[in-house]
Amino acid sequence: MTEPDLRLRAVVPAPPKVVYEALTDPAQLRIWLAEHADVDLPGTYAFWGRFTPDGAEPHQRVLHVDERSLRFAWTVDGVESTVQFELAEDEGGTLVTLSQSDLPSFQDVLADTAGPRGALQTFWSLAIANLADYLAGRELTPKCDFTSAELHASVVIDAAPEQVFESMTQPEQFCRWFGANVDIEPYVGGRFAMGGFDLDPGGARFVEFEPGRKATLRFADGMTDSWELAGSNGKTRLTVVESGFDPASPPYPGWAGWLSGIAELRRYHELPQWRTIWREVQIAGVPEGMFSIDQ
Repeated sequence: MTEPDLRLRAVVPAPPKVVYEALTDPAQLRIWLAEHADVDLPGTYAFWGRFTPDGAEPHQRVLHVDERSLRFAWTVDGVESTVQFELAEDEGGTLVTLSQSDLPSFQDVLADTAGPRGALQTFWSLAIANLADYLAGRELTPKCDFTSAELHASVVIDAAPEQVFESMTQPEQFCRWFGANVDIEPYVGGRFAMGGFDLDPGGARFVEFEPGRKATLRFADGMTDSWELAGSNGKTRLTVVESGFDPASPPYPGWAGWLSGIAELRRYHELPQWRTIWREVQIAGVPEGMFSIDQ
């Protein structure tokens, strides 16, 4: 495998044998990864459906498989890439390393010129986040539906709305659970810049900001990202909606990224000895200083 364009390393709470089964059992894959799956190794490893980019049909081809690794070719939008899973023992369970080659550039993803391939990086970050929760017996975070222009998700978090809202709007907390540096001005008219104001001086701006209840960001292209929080019995129902985009070209890469972040937000509030699952996030072309994994 050539030097990958994407490498994700995360610790999931199960021994390698159990993780390997979750990666290769089609019934389990249909829970945490994809709508449809068909596995008969060493010959067949396929997943497809509405939760998979360019997923109308399966487009995977097995290249190698052993007790601790799985490598397959995956053709998305006519371009073949190579995906590899590697498993290693870790004190917290299993260290999962996901690598993928031949991905579009970060600049093409931002410019929305990468087509379905632009969502592959965040597709895998959400998939691995859901794999971790699946193995822990936790409720999964909603998957990205790549066939829908309705970008809407709702989760229940075992924490009060004020706590959840603060963790989403205070940069120090946001950086901890999301794993990316961010600058936030927490008031109406204030800026929100992933990577910080040095990388994105204008940022998005809050057009609504009601502590503990609601916040809405408007981006320069007119897209909005709204967070609504409703409390009940010490818990919070967080509803996230993205709108204001061209329905013919939904921003799936960013949406899947938000969903993977929400998975970590839930763990951040709900696990007494919380530690991020992520050990490494490398995406070719991402500006230096964008990611910050707090161990």
